[in-house]
Amino acid sequence: MTQTIRRLFPIALLVVITMNAYAGLQDEIQVYTDDINKPGELGVEVHINTTPKGITTPSYPGEIVNHHGLRVTPEISMGLTRTVDVGLYVPTVRSADGHYYAAGAKARIKWLPIQPDDNSGWFSGVNLEVGQVKSQFSESIRSTELRTILGWKNNDWLVAVNPIFGWDISTGYTHGSPDFTLATKVTRKVSESVALGVERYNGKGRLNNILPSEQQEKSTYVVMDYEGEPFDFNFGIGKGTTAATDTWTVKGIVSYPF
Repeated sequence: MTQTIRRLFPIALLVVITMNAYAGLQDEIQVYTDDINKPGELGVEVHINTTPKGITTPSYPGEIVNHHGLRVTPEISMGLTRTVDVGLYVPTVRSADGHYYAAGAKARIKWLPIQPDDNSGWFSGVNLEVGQVKSQFSESIRSTELRTILGWKNNDWLVAVNPIFGWDISTGYTHGSPDFTLATKVTRKVSESVALGVERYNGKGRLNNILPSEQQEKSTYVVMDYEGEPFDFNFGIGKGTTAATDTWTVKGIVSYPF
């Protein structure tokens, strides 16, 4: 199986990179689970996603939309304690016209006080992220996000839910009620190292003013997770189901602890 994965991964990665790749800076498409660095452990993740068919009309003047674009975001992380790790994202973007952008930077801290025993049981925690990006990718260049993490796993199944709360914090864009997104994931192992499943992302709008269903951002991804040598990775193909969502998105995450 490992040899097969090694052969298939470069093909999958090439598909993501070479497809003409979504609105807003889509630097990370991920449902957080019980993953956390051990104390003192360093890790690198590379988040890659592209949108072969997406929304083409900017939501504000000067916005670079996701349609036919490519996002590559390296993340460096480090474990501080058994329950806390930190990370730094450096998102980059290639727009549909071929221009490359260093889009900004984001920092995060994760606290996971409830962790499964022997790879089985409940897990729960929170992840706090703050960041600044260029105005081409968000009207509010500064923002913060609180992502809550809840889930359960055993040797075969994994179920995770991330209620996500986001605030714009730039002058003139602050608001009391957060934007609310619900991200969910269900996978089942089909071998010792490979799991298949579904991820679902639903941006519902402001928490105090939930949008009508047809105006919400809704996408469903068929995903494959691989855990093993020489690295772990997640690969998914997503379909948007409303006019507010890009139609097709392809994503990959490569993870390597050291």
